Amino acid sequence: MQRCLHLLAFLLAGPALAELPEPIGPEDFHAFDPEQARIGQLLFYDKILSGNRNISCGTCHHHDHGGTDGLSLGIGEGGVGVGPKRTAGTGEDRIRKRIPRNAPALWNLGHREVDVLFHDGRLEVSDLYGNGFNSPAQEWLPSGFESILAAQAVLPLVAQFEMAGNPKENEIAGAVHDRIDAAWPILAKRVRTIPEYGAMFVGAFDHIDAPEEVTIVEIANALAAFIGTEWANYDSPFDAYLAGDAEALSPEAARGKDLFFGAAGCAACHSGPLLSDQGFHALGLPAFGPGRTRQWDPIPRDMGRVGESNRLEDAYRFRTPPLRNVALTGPYGHNGAYATLEGILRHHLDPGTARATWETAEARLPEVPWLAAIDFVIRSDRAEIARQAAVLDITPVALSDAEIADLVAFLHALTGATAEARPLGRPETVPSGLPVD
Repeated sequence: MQRCLHLLAFLLAGPALAELPEPIGPEDFHAFDPEQARIGQLLFYDKILSGNRNISCGTCHHHDHGGTDGLSLGIGEGGVGVGPKRTAGTGEDRIRKRIPRNAPALWNLGHREVDVLFHDGRLEVSDLYGNGFNSPAQEWLPSGFESILAAQAVLPLVAQFEMAGNPKENEIAGAVHDRIDAAWPILAKRVRTIPEYGAMFVGAFDHIDAPEEVTIVEIANALAAFIGTEWANYDSPFDAYLAGDAEALSPEAARGKDLFFGAAGCAACHSGPLLSDQGFHALGLPAFGPGRTRQWDPIPRDMGRVGESNRLEDAYRFRTPPLRNVALTGPYGHNGAYATLEGILRHHLDPGTARATWETAEARLPEVPWLAAIDFVIRSDRAEIARQAAVLDITPVALSDAEIADLVAFLHALTGATAEARPLGRPETVPSGLPVD
C-alpha cells in the first residue's frame, strides 16, 4: 500500500515534486581496510572459492564488463570464458541450468544506505535471526559480518549453479546438500592453508594471530572490503552538476535530467543518493529463462519478491537497481530482457506495447542447445503471462523520440570519469595458482 501511495502522490503532484539527490562522498560509505581489500581482490578472482575450482566471483562480475558479465542470464558453474563470449561447457562438466537472473552491478554497494540486496531482496539488514541479517541461511548465517556486502559474499559460494557445483561432484556441493552452513568451513580451510593467504590474513586482521583462525567471516569481510572500495564511484558529470557545476551536463543530458526528475516520472522509484529507493516494483518485463522457482513451482517462472516475503502482494516485484554507471552494466532488468538503455527506457514508458513487441532475439543468451527447449517455454503459458502482465507499478508516459534520446544522454551522464580505472583492478595471478579469468 505504501508503494502505491508513493507512486500516486508523485503522479498527482506533478514533476516538480521530485528533488535532486544530495552529492555523495567518501563519508557516505563504510570504511574498509586497504589490506583487507587487497586480500579480497585476490579472492574475488580466485577459483579456490568454488566447489570445482572452476569459477570465481570475477567470472560473472568482471572488470572488463563494468562488474557484470554482459549477458541477460549468466553462465555459471561449468561454463568456460568470460562475458558475452562465455560458453556453456562440454561433456559432464557442462552447465545444467542458466543462472535465473541477470548478474547485478556492484557499483557503490558500500554506501551506508544500502540495506537490501539481490533482485528479490532476500538479504536484508535485520535482527530477525540474531546475526544481523535476514538471509537464506537464516540462523545458520555466522555472526561477525561487518557489512551487508560481507553477508552477501558468502551466498553465491554455496549456490549450486553459481559456484558450488552439483551434488556428488565435490565436497562443497555435498556439504551444502546437508545444510547451507556446512560448506563454509571447508572453503575457509582451503584458503587459510595456502601460505600466502594465511600470512596476509594474519597481517590484515588484528584478531587473527595464526592462519588456522581464519573463518568464512574473515574471507567475506575481505571480499566486502574489495567490493566496497573497488566499485565506489561518484565522479560523473551528474555528480559535478550536483556539486555546483551548472555546465557539467551537456544540453541533451540536462534536458534528460529535467525529464528524469520531472515529467517522465523516473525519480518516483530511482530516488535518493544512489538513484534507487531500494524498494520493489513490478515492471512487467518480458518473461523467459528457467525462472527462479520456489519449492512448489510447477513452471519456470520468476515471481520476484514474493519468493522471499511469501506475501502475495509482492508477486512479480523486483528491487529498484541503483543507476550510477548504468551505461556500463547492460543488459537491463532482473532478467536482462533489454540489451540497451533505450530499450529498457521504452519499456518503462509503455510496458504493454514493449511486452507485445519484444522478440526473443533481444535476449543475450549464449547458445545452449540442451537448454533451448526451456529458454522461452514460459511464454507459451497464457495464464501465467496474463498474471504477470496484470501486475504493474508504472504508468505509461508519452515521450517523443527526441525526449527519449535526452533521457539516454542523462543516463550516460551518470558514468563516472574514472569508472573504468579501478583502484586495484584484476590481478594477473592468485595465491592458489588457479587460472584467472
